[in-house]
Amino acid sequence: MSVDRSRSLKANRSRKVLLIDDDASLRRVTEYSLQSAGFHVLSTADGREGLAAFLTESPQVVITDIQMPGMSGYEVLQQIKAERPETLVIVITAFSSVEKAVEAMKQGAYDYLAKPFSRDELVLVVNKAFNLLGLQEENQRLRDELEHQVDFDHMVGISDVMQNVFDVVRRVAPTEARVLITGESGTGKELIARAIHQGGGRSKEPFVAINCAAIPATLLESELFGHVRGAFTGAVRDRAGKFEQADGGTLFLDEIGEMPIELQPKLLRVLQEMEVEPLGGKSRSVNVRIIAATNQDVDSALEEGRFREDLYYRLNVIPIELPSLRERVEDIPLLVTHFLKRYSSASPVGISESALESMAAYSWPGNVRELQNAVERMVILNHGEMLDFHHLPAKIISTSSSSRSQIVELPPEGYPLEMIEKEVVVQALERNDWNQTRAAAFLQVPRHTLIYRMEKYDIKKP
Repeated sequence: MSVDRSRSLKANRSRKVLLIDDDASLRRVTEYSLQSAGFHVLSTADGREGLAAFLTESPQVVITDIQMPGMSGYEVLQQIKAERPETLVIVITAFSSVEKAVEAMKQGAYDYLAKPFSRDELVLVVNKAFNLLGLQEENQRLRDELEHQVDFDHMVGISDVMQNVFDVVRRVAPTEARVLITGESGTGKELIARAIHQGGGRSKEPFVAINCAAIPATLLESELFGHVRGAFTGAVRDRAGKFEQADGGTLFLDEIGEMPIELQPKLLRVLQEMEVEPLGGKSRSVNVRIIAATNQDVDSALEEGRFREDLYYRLNVIPIELPSLRERVEDIPLLVTHFLKRYSSASPVGISESALESMAAYSWPGNVRELQNAVERMVILNHGEMLDFHHLPAKIISTSSSSRSQIVELPPEGYPLEMIEKEVVVQALERNDWNQTRAAAFLQVPRHTLIYRMEKYDIKKP
């Protein structure tokens, strides 16, 4: 037997065919022909026996005679289609009764074989059925991939650091792992959370967000876990909390670092047991995926006792750290263009190189959110004009104008940028007695950025 023939037979054996025919002689010949072609064949002598085999063996293709005593082929077809509509049923009929086969196809049969049929006809029809099933499975796979494809339409970035973030999002989205997103305010933490939800298996279920910093501590427990009527003054009716609202979907706990320490044990218990206890009520099971985010320095919060270590490790299964806009300057022109298209879609507005250069030089303490607001404001106030330097917000113009004052005197022959950066980091640490938190604040960067630079330049306390 040739190698190709062997491979073909091996592949076909995973294709299961159920044969139902009361004609023992024809059944044996048909069974032998299919087995010779490499198919795995289950053979039964009547409709009831065939249905029992169908339910236990789950064949992809069924071949059944129409004319059988007891349960006819029509009845077999109807029950198979009612049980598993995706199954392909091929009916066998006498040559003089082709109209019966046509009627069977109206009821959902895939194809028919008229007696007497040859081995080649039989194998051809069955192969076509399995080819169709393969195409259907491939189409479903592609639809599933498209449905769960992570949506990066609202997240723009060509920088290496953002490409790394996008890669992690793609990997984590199809899983059920909990994610902790860190980064300064305005870096797009909720966009990342929504992308993870949209790219996972819960995408058709609710995405519920709650900002733990925006709700008074006295109300946050009720907002998260719900309450029953009469649980406290003003509780005039039962109310489901965010956990129950997100049941089956994703709950995004924004600014989790601001959650009161006294409420954190209850959240920890919910994460452990997946049960919520509404105020004044009984425990209820929930099924949610948790994504949390914070703009706090988590290490400091843990050291100072403002955040429970056990809760942190429950939430921080997959960490995603979003960079500030200062750390991805190369993305600023792309982001400006993106927001210009959004806010001037009717008549696209352009922007000058000098304006872009000034925007790239600005520190953007409010990050992408501040940039977005600035672009929207410029578009609204300038009625379709080409945006130039004088259209920029006043603080950007002011910063750009004052940026020419020299902080560092450079030698005429030039000086490596990395050496300047290293010297700045060392001086900041020395000025602050090597306290990393204070040095980071002095340099106006997050602590993790300072630590990254220390590792990059191998800077260690003497």
